[in-house]
Amino acid sequence: MDASGKGLKVAYQGCPGAYSEAAAKKAYPNCQTVPCEHFDTAFKAVENWLADRAVLPLENSLGGSIHRNFDLLLRHRLHIVGEVRYAVRHCLLANPGVKIENLKSAMSHPQALAQCENTLTDFGIEHREAVDDTAGAAKIVAERQLQDTGAIASLLAAELYGLDVLAENIQDDKDNVTRFMMLAREPIIPRTDKPFKTSIVFSLEEGPGQLFKALGVFALREINLTKIESRPHKKRPLRITDDSFSTPSKQFDYLFYVDLEASMADPKTQNALGNLKEFATFLRVLGSYPTDMNEA
Repeated sequence: MDASGKGLKVAYQGCPGAYSEAAAKKAYPNCQTVPCEHFDTAFKAVENWLADRAVLPLENSLGGSIHRNFDLLLRHRLHIVGEVRYAVRHCLLANPGVKIENLKSAMSHPQALAQCENTLTDFGIEHREAVDDTAGAAKIVAERQLQDTGAIASLLAAELYGLDVLAENIQDDKDNVTRFMMLAREPIIPRTDKPFKTSIVFSLEEGPGQLFKALGVFALREINLTKIESRPHKKRPLRITDDSFSTPSKQFDYLFYVDLEASMADPKTQNALGNLKEFATFLRVLGSYPTDMNEA
């Protein structure tokens, strides 16, 4: 299999024409894409050898993190082997002959609707209808031959489902970029001859300065962090605290997801994680992979 993805089956969440499919094609230009109804289905497709890779969203510059996929990274045993940034360009689509002034409703994924809120209001489209994904909205509008409802989706979706493009780049903020992760059953061999990221997840004992101490293992070795995200620990969702000044209370235990600008092939990264492991209650490397240096 070459770098273009020839011979690879790549799973993504959504219908054909989804932004996730476009991201999969950007990551592996010559791959065969495999649509999956849910994020979890895409993880399982790779685990069960129905696909070789999965390309799934991790965070968006406007909407923030896709928390479901953080949770699934921990539940499944796949490895992050790469990342790809994709610039989202929303379009307003409708059936042939329908004009913007005919539209009373817009249908799309909730995040896409939110990202185009002001533009839709300016168009005089008052009603919003949320569905599971953007390409799915285009498919519904086309199949039902809706005359008063438009879809917010991609140019590819317009082409696939025979819809007219009434307006392009309708997102309120033009800098709309989604970062996708590339997942595989086996990790890649990390290198030091080009920029790499390493993604980890860990948990800590409760106590003053514990997170400061954890982050310090990277600061002391001049390892830059590009992301830190906390999520409640689902296997240990609550703990009892007693500060001697009030009645005992239940608090969340947390997992911390961190991205490092470093390769696992670098001894200082290995030393930092060795240091962290000495006092972390849990530590897992999710992947060490090349940084996407290309334009979104």
